[in-house]
Amino acid sequence: MELQTKLSHIIGIGPALASRLEKLGLINIVDLVHHYPFRYEDFSNIASVTEVKVGEVVTIKGQIWSISNIYTRNRKVITRAILNDGSGSVDLTWFNQSYLSKSIPTGSWIQVSGKISRYKNKLSIIAPQWERVVPAQNSLHTGRLVPVYPETFGLTSKWLRTKITQLLPKIKSQIVDPLPAQTKGDMLDLSIALSEIHLPTDIKLLDKARHRLAFDELFFIQLNTQIKRNSWKQKNKTSSFKIDIELLQAFIHTLPFELTSAQQKVVGEIITDLQKSTPMNRLVQGDVGSGKTVVAVIVAHLAHQNSLKTILMAPTEILAFQHFETFKRLLEPLGLSIGIYTGSKKDLGASDIIIGTHALLSDKLELPGVGLVIIDEQQRFGVEQRSHLRVKSNIPHFLTMTATPIPRTVALTLYSDLDLSIINELPKGRQVIQTNFVPEKKRLDCYNFIQKQVQDGRQIYIITPLIEQSETLVSVKAVKAEFKRLQDSVFPKLKLGLLHGRLSSKNKEVVLNDFKAQKLNILVSTSVVEVGVDIPNATIMLIEGAERFGLAQLHQLRGRVGRGEIKSYCFLFSSNNNPLAIQRLKNMESIHDGLKLAELDLKIRGSGELFSTRQSGDWHLKIADLTDLELIEKTRQAADKLLQTDPNLDKHPALRAQLTAFDQAIFPD
Repeated sequence: MELQTKLSHIIGIGPALASRLEKLGLINIVDLVHHYPFRYEDFSNIASVTEVKVGEVVTIKGQIWSISNIYTRNRKVITRAILNDGSGSVDLTWFNQSYLSKSIPTGSWIQVSGKISRYKNKLSIIAPQWERVVPAQNSLHTGRLVPVYPETFGLTSKWLRTKITQLLPKIKSQIVDPLPAQTKGDMLDLSIALSEIHLPTDIKLLDKARHRLAFDELFFIQLNTQIKRNSWKQKNKTSSFKIDIELLQAFIHTLPFELTSAQQKVVGEIITDLQKSTPMNRLVQGDVGSGKTVVAVIVAHLAHQNSLKTILMAPTEILAFQHFETFKRLLEPLGLSIGIYTGSKKDLGASDIIIGTHALLSDKLELPGVGLVIIDEQQRFGVEQRSHLRVKSNIPHFLTMTATPIPRTVALTLYSDLDLSIINELPKGRQVIQTNFVPEKKRLDCYNFIQKQVQDGRQIYIITPLIEQSETLVSVKAVKAEFKRLQDSVFPKLKLGLLHGRLSSKNKEVVLNDFKAQKLNILVSTSVVEVGVDIPNATIMLIEGAERFGLAQLHQLRGRVGRGEIKSYCFLFSSNNNPLAIQRLKNMESIHDGLKLAELDLKIRGSGELFSTRQSGDWHLKIADLTDLELIEKTRQAADKLLQTDPNLDKHPALRAQLTAFDQAIFPD
């Protein structure tokens, strides 16, 4: 048996079980061994029945004196048993597990763990964990720190614990610790860390195991990004830019607005890059409406002054066409030609600047003379897609932009291969959007306010998280059902439009053009409007199921309003009455800094939730915490120190092999 042995080849794992394991990303034994628990049940308090107190979580060993199934009127099954440990008895109750009456019949010796309660003056445990008492064998599911794993339907933590415990000793000798001695220091050996994470012997060792495995995860990311950064710096670019400052200032003076000091600073950082002997690889982060597009226009103009073309790739056609119109408005009067290349429209001609979507990645498209590549909302493209553009364009200068606020810890970890610029200032005239969490009882008042705004000539966005109704999320308003309800019952006299990702590009364009032309009062949409839609007359953003969005994404959504001079509002509704979920949303009322909201969400929801479902796909951290700045800095320094003496990891083949496997797992395209 080897680490790479497929789980489907192991006795007892048939096709159905293998399919369930695959849903969790578990294909080989090594995947299972690195499937870490996300929490632990502390069942280490072993006591006799006479010692226990109501409310305690305890483990009791005893004999089943009786067990039977009781069938309720609604066809549910309750299994009740009496466990006696010699000092007294405790009642056990399980729901919808009728097989237990045969699995642990009267006379069985078992060990149970759970919270003690009192029912009809008898000590009781509801839904206890249990396992048979086997002489000379340590307990696994009770009587200790018990790991709880990410699960899927038909695959329980109990099964995962059992299987990992069976397999880990068989492959332990094959686990090679890839860390050099100087990097590992006094951390646990990898094989010991894996044993402790799955079968912890005590809290202190468990903490050490977590630290070691989290270090590995962040260390591999740091190695990955630093190697890419070093490789990028070693390449020779096609052409360095010559900057005519007077010509640049003359162009900036033609713009219909004054640059903020933050925009000027970022332009200066970019110019410094463009004049170097290595190609630029810079990420510009800026809040919604901070003026990133204007910076892109200025840099594209610089490329034109150096007789080089520019490619700008956007994640959606909506955003691509928005950029196309902006670039045409600002650059065509100066004689530049702007082309568009998307799935629905291909008009290149002799373009100086080509704006498009994923269609730009087509192998059929020839792009000679490109000296600058700009990618907007860069985290929505895979690593290979970005690299593909670099290859097509013969190592150009590379500028990426994002309105997604990136916390410092995330930037230090995931984007350390990029130089980072931040536009932390909004242009003059951009207003603060009044944001309110609206309780359900105030919904009618909110609708009346919308009616009044429409009467005053304003337009409204109403956002829902889903396209179709979901049987598992029936309380979350789906856009089609909500559109019909609003049109039929709430705003029957108003003109409503429907927008979502499954509409054809042509239909999306029609709906947006109608909204821009004020032919529609209300646009009911999914979060497809999150980026690239600029309607100055829209003054209200109403978001249903707001708890399903990350705070950073909510901030981006509300940035669709307040783009004119009229006071604008964002109203948040929740289908979840959990006080913690509501309090989280109420942060939107007082915090208007996207970066602060992203930092807050990182602490509250963790890295897996940071950029919402769509945006969290760039990495899949299993155990590391992106709020742990100390560990992030430690891994960054360790990676830097190692690469200084062994830049290609030639002296550490085991580490290089692990890094290759890790890179494919954590940055899937």
